Amino acid sequence: MSLYLEIPDWPLSFPFRTFENVGEIIVPPHWHKEIEIIFVTKGSVNIGYNGQIIQVHEGEIFVIGSGESHYFVASPGSNRLVFQFDLALFRDTLFKEKGYTELVKLFEKAENHSVNWPYETREKVVNCLRELFKEMTQLEVGYEYAMISQLLRLMTIYYREIPFKQDQAKKVSFVEAVNNHDTLERLNAIFMYVENHFTEGMTLDDIAEVVGFSPYYFARFFKKNTGQTFMQFLTDYRINQAKYILSHEKIPMIEVAEKSGFSSVKTFHHVFKEQVGVSPLKYQKSIFGNN
Repeated sequence: MSLYLEIPDWPLSFPFRTFENVGEIIVPPHWHKEIEIIFVTKGSVNIGYNGQIIQVHEGEIFVIGSGESHYFVASPGSNRLVFQFDLALFRDTLFKEKGYTELVKLFEKAENHSVNWPYETREKVVNCLRELFKEMTQLEVGYEYAMISQLLRLMTIYYREIPFKQDQAKKVSFVEAVNNHDTLERLNAIFMYVENHFTEGMTLDDIAEVVGFSPYYFARFFKKNTGQTFMQFLTDYRINQAKYILSHEKIPMIEVAEKSGFSSVKTFHHVFKEQVGVSPLKYQKSIFGNN
């Protein structure tokens, strides 16, 4: 089975999302730099991870670290809550680069499955997840602060209470080259550069220089590890930015194009319609109506 890079579409103003999936949904092998937490609320969910199928039962939690490949096998009669967040959230609010890298390693070392956690620790994490899901569902005034506080509480529990894996020699089967931690760090550097510069004109030479590669080698490196070209990735990223802006702001299309990194309204309109299937204006009307 082929492996692909998933780029989350963040519905909020910060890199976090949560949603519910039923067991009949099959998710093919993929990976992402974001942390993913699975909380099974009904039945049992079958997760492909580290070369085996792991069954996670009702009330249990399974955590997938940055860059770790995984997939979901059909699990009839089950339900799961999915939580995804980018560790860059903490880098931007609390830490510098060193702290961000430390968090990535923390999730690498920690036990993934809650059956290996103390009961009291699992209950604390469950409470965090339920609060996060409730805030996401209700979106009451101040929900951003409530959600960030729960995520920070979760990080505290990870630092203080989640045990490390017993056998550190076992390695998760990442993308072929992402088994090399250095490669994952290079990919993270690329993603962070895009996050900070996507509104600017960006060439292959520019991004290759960020990781110290020639443009030719960078193009091969990126395609091998993400399954798409860099320009495809950049276009997808800008379209996701545009979708967020269109669903949260009513501003002229020229501003939407500029804020999402497109060089002109004409290019923005053409690429958006080609990628999404409708024009930017129709997309916005589907959310706001004619108001």
